[in-house]
Amino acid sequence: MKISILCSSKIHPIYYPLKKWIKTHTMHNIKLFTEITNIGNGDILFLISFDKIVKSEIRDKFKKTLVIHASDLPIGRGWSPHIWQILEGKNKITVTLFEAADKVDSGNICKQLSFNLEGHELFDEINSKLFSTEFKLMNFAIENFQNLPSIPQSKVKTSVYPKRTPDDSKLDPQKTIAEQFNLIRTADENRYPCFFNFKKHRYRLSVRKC
Repeated sequence: MKISILCSSKIHPIYYPLKKWIKTHTMHNIKLFTEITNIGNGDILFLISFDKIVKSEIRDKFKKTLVIHASDLPIGRGWSPHIWQILEGKNKITVTLFEAADKVDSGNICKQLSFNLEGHELFDEINSKLFSTEFKLMNFAIENFQNLPSIPQSKVKTSVYPKRTPDDSKLDPQKTIAEQFNLIRTADENRYPCFFNFKKHRYRLSVRKC
């Protein structure tokens, strides 16, 4: 099979795990891109942590254009859904494989899997569980390519998460670590590190598990 993968950036945490995943699927012709330009055509186009709209003229070059989203769609459309859910106190995260459509996160659902958190995992550990689930869904799509389920999303109840910004990683120095632990443990130290302002200075916070 000829498979293309679009990921937003080489600095996204899933980029290098995707490269490792590709090396385990040498029976297929798989290429990883960060830009839509010259992506060509093929059997499957995976949109993995890709933050741009892929129009129908690009999708039509592939037999299937599939997206993976870390929420129980149609609940939790939008950006960084697993982060928002952890901040809400949730420990079970559903990950959805679905068909790309013109309206963001609205396509037919192919399969859903879940993973559980215990509440102590830091950013890298959360990603490890998330990426493992995403790769299972990608494997499912390849293995069931000819008979991939396609179930319309419910229109009864939906919700949308906003895009996270650097300010969403701001800590309050007057609150306890326990009160802000979910925010601390979900922060991307490279792209969106935790910080706080104190006595006219800004401090960056990083946490390691001993």
